[in-house]
Amino acid sequence: MSVSVFDMQSLQHLWSTDELRAIFSEENRVQKWLDFEAALACAQADLGIVPAAAAREITAQAQVRNIDIGKMSAEIRRIKHSLVPALKQLQARCSKDNGEWLHYGATTQDVVDTGVALQLKEAHAVIMRDLRAVGGELARLAREHRDTIMAGRTHGVQALPITFGHKCAIWLDEIERHQQRLTECEPRVLVGMVAGAVGSQASLGEQAAEVERLTLQRLGLGVPPISWAPARDRFTEYALLLAMVGATLSKIGNELFNMQRNEFAEVEEAFSEGKLGSSTMPHKRNPTSAENLAGLSRPLRYNATLMLEGMVQEGERDGIAWKMEWKALPECCLIAGAMLFQARNLLAGLRVDGAAMAANLERMRGYLLSERVMLELSERVGKQTAHEWIYEASMHGITQKLDFADAMRQHKELAKLLGEDEIRRLTDPAGYLGQCGASIDRLLAAQGRTAGPQG
Repeated sequence: MSVSVFDMQSLQHLWSTDELRAIFSEENRVQKWLDFEAALACAQADLGIVPAAAAREITAQAQVRNIDIGKMSAEIRRIKHSLVPALKQLQARCSKDNGEWLHYGATTQDVVDTGVALQLKEAHAVIMRDLRAVGGELARLAREHRDTIMAGRTHGVQALPITFGHKCAIWLDEIERHQQRLTECEPRVLVGMVAGAVGSQASLGEQAAEVERLTLQRLGLGVPPISWAPARDRFTEYALLLAMVGATLSKIGNELFNMQRNEFAEVEEAFSEGKLGSSTMPHKRNPTSAENLAGLSRPLRYNATLMLEGMVQEGERDGIAWKMEWKALPECCLIAGAMLFQARNLLAGLRVDGAAMAANLERMRGYLLSERVMLELSERVGKQTAHEWIYEASMHGITQKLDFADAMRQHKELAKLLGEDEIRRLTDPAGYLGQCGASIDRLLAAQGRTAGPQG
């Protein structure tokens, strides 16, 4: 029985990916516990703490296929403990003497937290791969549309001309910073723990530090300087970074959603045969991909907030806060992974309508070039005077529904200063793009991507 959007066959593709669901599946969660137990036994065998034969047998049997998850779950409900039933089954797979050495000196949170770190390590590789893929699509769009002129909008209305490539390059720059942040967090987040019941490592003996080092080395995780059982900032940092990635992707999705409005029609997401927009309006071609991308970051942010709540711990361990992570952290990864997958596909199939962008520039009838005219006139009459005259002409022209050029022609002072050729030049959007192209070139060059105007 499916009850979650993450496991319903009809909905899971909107909220997650097959790859990340496998990483955070119950089977993989249990396998990570078993990986920890095998690594611990091997580390202790290397140090002469447990027999080598015990380590070998524990390792050989530490496979999730040897665990009856249904039986394990029933036993968890009976004894009210999340790990011991799995350990009992693993122990039963070993000889009596060797099985006695299982989980020697460790505590449940060592196993579960290190298991989560192993799952995060797998998820992190997927997220970084897909983040790079999104960056690649944005770089392509920035390059291809370096000189595709469109209206830049502030406060929801047209402001000055930019290029679509410039818009995409700004998104790309932000995505690059997310890659840097996620790379920088690796030594803080991808860390395991073998600390014992209260973090003192008393149960691990005199060689505790070496046991921990060798165990985590086998697992490919970092070694902490001290227990982090009650310090939940590691996983919380990762969740918050994913929330930031999600916010950027949501912004991109929302922007592309709005640019697909019929009144703008500047872009359109890929349309596949059979895609249906409405059960009652056959003509509809809805921006469903952009819409879903824009919406997914909301539950992602709320789950990241729940991770913040988990940082408030009591004593040396607190199940009240700790167990919230079992829901929030996997969901953060699942949703962020879905967003990255969907963003890449959306950008890869995006159709950009340069003609519509150019036509929309004409909606303001030239007024979005007012800054250019003002600044050029400033050299002749001063900035404040130029601003006042352009303001007078603009307010009169907008009220009278005149083009900006005609509004300047009807302004007494401006008509004296500006000839026809100059008015035409100053109201050409292509002549006031500033450093849009150069900025794109710099960014692409700095990231090692091909830059420059496209023919």
